[in-house]
Amino acid sequence: MEKPAFRTVITSSHRLLDLHLRETFHYRDLILLFVKRDFISLYKQTVLGPLWAIIQPLLTTIVFTIVFGNMARLTTADAAGDFIVPGFLFYMAGNICWTFFSAVVEATSNTFIRNQSTMGKVYYPRLVSPIATAFSQLISFVIQLALFLLIWAVILFQGESSIRVTPALALIPVLILHMMVLSVGCGIIVSSVTTKYRDLARLVTFGLQLWQFGSPIAYGLQLIPEQARGWYLLNPVTPIITSFRYAVFGFGFFDWKYYAASWALSLAVFFIGLILFSRIERTFMDTI
Repeated sequence: MEKPAFRTVITSSHRLLDLHLRETFHYRDLILLFVKRDFISLYKQTVLGPLWAIIQPLLTTIVFTIVFGNMARLTTADAAGDFIVPGFLFYMAGNICWTFFSAVVEATSNTFIRNQSTMGKVYYPRLVSPIATAFSQLISFVIQLALFLLIWAVILFQGESSIRVTPALALIPVLILHMMVLSVGCGIIVSSVTTKYRDLARLVTFGLQLWQFGSPIAYGLQLIPEQARGWYLLNPVTPIITSFRYAVFGFGFFDWKYYAASWALSLAVFFIGLILFSRIERTFMDTI
């Protein structure tokens, strides 16, 4: 009689690079269920429901337009040139990208704490939870992007700005993937550390606020002195934001060298996060 072939073997042995990626892919149906759960719970028992995904970036963009555009009069230029772009559209482009990035980082940083009851009772690859969180936030981002593109199309049709359609629009899906890789990587690193040191979780929101103002969201890249711009572009979020604006406006700043460096750093953060996450998931129930 032949022995049954088991699909899943649970063992205490563990290798450094045993990241369970193939096993996680096999649980893609569970990822979809978690995405549905997270998205529904986010807007359940709210008056406006998914409309909050639109209201939040709109209000933030209005505040940025008034404070940084009209009052502080910070430049909205990413590159030298006589380009005309409405301030509202400029700030909205940066805000929807940052809102998606920061939301994924904050949500995935609580992976172990938020899912401890489920993880303590049922076995599944723990990486399923942060991936599902990222995709649930992606739904909100797609709603915001649709609104942005609608406003962008109206302004483009009016022909009173320098906005033009270029092949760079094809970069948008790549930039979305880039944001997901970086944000999930940062989030699972934080979740791995805060499982043991809970007080560090208080620094996440504060750190994201500092990171936001250290990125070209409230101002254009031209505000940064040229001698310091090379260092400033090493912030992995900076090439993402400037490249997104370059893609949708058809002008601005895009440099393959800095964008490739941002991808390299994002992948490094992601894989370091995977390794830490894989090590912590074995013992998190003992320390949480």
